[in-house]
Amino acid sequence: MQGKDELRHQKILEKIKNFRLFEDDLESTSLLLQIILEKSDIQAVKSISQKNVKNLQGRSIRLDVQAEDKNGILYDIEIQRADDGAGAKRARYYSALLDANVKEPGKNAVNLPETYVIFITENDVFGRNHPLYHIERLCTEDNVLFNDFAHIIYVNGASRDESPLGHLMHDFSCSNPDDMKYKVLADRARYFKQNEDGEKRMCKAMEDLIEEEKNDRSIEIAEEMLKDDSLSLKKIAQFSKLPLEKVEELAKKLQLQMA
Repeated sequence: MQGKDELRHQKILEKIKNFRLFEDDLESTSLLLQIILEKSDIQAVKSISQKNVKNLQGRSIRLDVQAEDKNGILYDIEIQRADDGAGAKRARYYSALLDANVKEPGKNAVNLPETYVIFITENDVFGRNHPLYHIERLCTEDNVLFNDFAHIIYVNGASRDESPLGHLMHDFSCSNPDDMKYKVLADRARYFKQNEDGEKRMCKAMEDLIEEEKNDRSIEIAEEMLKDDSLSLKKIAQFSKLPLEKVEELAKKLQLQMA
């Protein structure tokens, strides 16, 4: 019988397996994008899992995997098990975040890069039995594409046919690297599942993630308490378990927003 620590260890490994497959592994990320977009020449030059980006209010939002290819196209890859985590407005929000976090937007919006938000879902969230759903803006009067170069794609993880995409979705749900179809993904999964160094890296990443989530929650509590003028900054720091310096920083930011 497995002990509580071992069960927790296994859950940690499973939870971040798909995220870690693509972090700093450009070959795996390139393969994923090539299959979903059906473009064999895509070459990723950057791939970061659990990337924190800021919205216009300065609040950090975590993207599952953020990637960039050799042509400067940006990708946000979201891996969703729950259907309600892949709603239309969430996709719209993530697309906006990619635009808002361009390093050098300049004054000319023409310089905005092409972007893709890709949701890989466990189920067919639209229920129309398509392996892929491509979402594009268009002019409704004549059905001509708007061509703003902001794309949204939903990948139906339940589609498991013998196509390249079907094989990819099989590998996403596969717990045994020896049963995977793609050697690139199998080798990467084997490293994190069967290699001691790989397991340590995954566990450290998960511990960091849990700590970040705790900190985010403390910040949310402090921000709500700061709206009550009767509470001192010292008292807010005590209840939120944040350093007083951090609470003072949040208070200054709130004052600027209200000015």
